[in-house]
Amino acid sequence: MAASDQVEELNLALTLDIAESIARQAGAILLHHYERAREAAHKSTVIDLVTAADKETEAFIVGALRDAFPDTHIVGEEGGGYGTPADRTPYHWYVDPLDGTVNFAHRMPFFSVCLALSDPDLNPLLGVVYDPLRDEVFKGIRGHGATLNGRPLRVTDESALSRAMLVTGFPYDRWTNPDNNAAQFGHFLRRAQAVRCVGSAALDLCYVAAGRYEGYWESGPNPWDVQAGILFVEEAGGRVTDYSGVRSQQALMGHQIVASNSRVHDQMIAVLTLGEDAPRPTG
Repeated sequence: MAASDQVEELNLALTLDIAESIARQAGAILLHHYERAREAAHKSTVIDLVTAADKETEAFIVGALRDAFPDTHIVGEEGGGYGTPADRTPYHWYVDPLDGTVNFAHRMPFFSVCLALSDPDLNPLLGVVYDPLRDEVFKGIRGHGATLNGRPLRVTDESALSRAMLVTGFPYDRWTNPDNNAAQFGHFLRRAQAVRCVGSAALDLCYVAAGRYEGYWESGPNPWDVQAGILFVEEAGGRVTDYSGVRSQQALMGHQIVASNSRVHDQMIAVLTLGEDAPRPTG
């Protein structure tokens, strides 16, 4: 019997409402920690941090999801798989309790709670990203649009890379990894109107969907960072691919992802594939 035959089909609208409530409560936990004295531990490198807030918030989210949706699988950033085994359910949660941990640890006010429900092939079905400091809730359901505090999300109409604002991030092993995005950052810096790096892949994607950026690229995030944002960008009229321009598993996992308003996408792919040989603006 297939996994999908063993599990009751979820009402996605109701599921999204519950997920939003969980994200808001998780955001309240983060705010409780935000101004308190705290210590951050290292994970893979000195610049890959985890705080008590990450752990407490993930424990809350995982517990709440397991109570509300016992027949789903849960993948959390700070832990392993929880709930029903992945091969026995078509519903897989990806949870980032604190996207932007380094920002949070330095009291930089740019971080979020991120929840996404996806199928076994990493196609996001619904998602919620909550910015507790701004009280901004990005949410959506596949095929039913995405919103910011109830307002429909829509990408921009800008078609020229030279007039586009882009955003990116850098891998935690950038001190030693030659594939550290430094060269790509320089190429875009000389071809786009502006390039930013602010430290939350989830919010970066939300901002593309909301028309605050034209595009985002990065090599290194994980599914819990990007699954919700991928849904929002696509529902807002944008495009998501890997660096070759294909909507692949690499892109859906976040390991190599380009998201845009669609109109500057091919220009971004050209920069990523051609490097210094990519066309430059003439004026």
